[in-house]
Amino acid sequence: MPTIDSLIPESGAHDTAALLAVAPDALADYVVDVRNAWWRRRICVQALAGRVPEARIPALLDRVRDSEDTGEVRIALLGLLCDRAELLPWLREEERSRESGYRMPGTLLRTRGLLGDRTAARALTTLAFSLWRHEQQLGEDGLMALVERYGPEAVLAELDQDRPEDRAFAVWMRYREGGDVTPYLADPDRGVAHAAHELATDPDGLRACLAEDPATEAAVWAVLALHRITEDAEETRLLDARLGHPRVEVPGLDEELRRAIVHEYVAGCARASDPRWRLEALCTEPPVRPDTADQTARAAAAVAAAGLAPKPPVSCWEHEKQGDGTYYVIECDGQEVLVSTLGRFVMSHDHAHAARPHLEDAGFRWIDQETADTEVTDLDVYYFGTRRPRDVDTLLFYWQD
Repeated sequence: MPTIDSLIPESGAHDTAALLAVAPDALADYVVDVRNAWWRRRICVQALAGRVPEARIPALLDRVRDSEDTGEVRIALLGLLCDRAELLPWLREEERSRESGYRMPGTLLRTRGLLGDRTAARALTTLAFSLWRHEQQLGEDGLMALVERYGPEAVLAELDQDRPEDRAFAVWMRYREGGDVTPYLADPDRGVAHAAHELATDPDGLRACLAEDPATEAAVWAVLALHRITEDAEETRLLDARLGHPRVEVPGLDEELRRAIVHEYVAGCARASDPRWRLEALCTEPPVRPDTADQTARAAAAVAAAGLAPKPPVSCWEHEKQGDGTYYVIECDGQEVLVSTLGRFVMSHDHAHAARPHLEDAGFRWIDQETADTEVTDLDVYYFGTRRPRDVDTLLFYWQD
């Protein structure tokens, strides 16, 4: 008879069907034994779904409560045993708030919600308001379990509408009940307004909202919501014109730079970004992107014309040996020239680089120190774990591992 280890090999897929044929007691005993590889134990937990032996539950709960055990196994067990009310006193202990590790704090909160603990409601709305989707999902799961058990009004009563995350939950509940979410388009917190614009469903109601001449940001959110519903680009441009083409003014950011940045980053910008950036992306034409092979060859020729000895251009991900980005690197005499894929932009961190005049003669635009340091305000772009405004240097010559 095959062993559990043989059914879960170190390389290759595990045998799901065969694991489901293994006796639940044997799987549970394997999970409880911490001498077994954690990744095999986690798969065994998954194979126990819907068939947990009652006699093994105390030992499995001990594994959940052991903070020294592998987080991946504990998280899987919390999913398996999320209906066990005896977990709730332990989940409420202050020490749980100090647990760390990827997904562990959120999973603990989610389980409290699944077990009906309304005292977790505030922490769950904070989790659901996270910028990270995996955290949002955990928070939403816990909140919806509370709503299904007690009703939305009882959960809302646990919250404080002075907190943006609690207002975002209120938007969600109003939408769920078929109510009008357009008043929240004027919320002072952009995260709440963003949620409202994503949940708005009535185009006539949005047009009526616009007819009342709301404040600029609320009006822009309404236009964005209307465009999401109708996808009517002509109407969107007319409304943009009626609002006076609202834009985020950034000194030092000319039209060429704006268009390159707007059409690269606005689609994925964080919800706290000024909504005027989103409207600008909808109402302006994207720039024509250069042919990469041609552009890098011309740049290398210009560097060679400066009397330098350029190496063949390589992408930033080749140069860094991983990741992705928006520029190519030309190494020459111990220095680097960066060539953006977003337009005719080039630069070096030596702003007096000898190749600059030759590159400019070849039609490239040299990004000088002042321009490179210009911060594109209120456009929150993800970069190495954070979402916030970035400078022109980072946006034109972007790399992320």
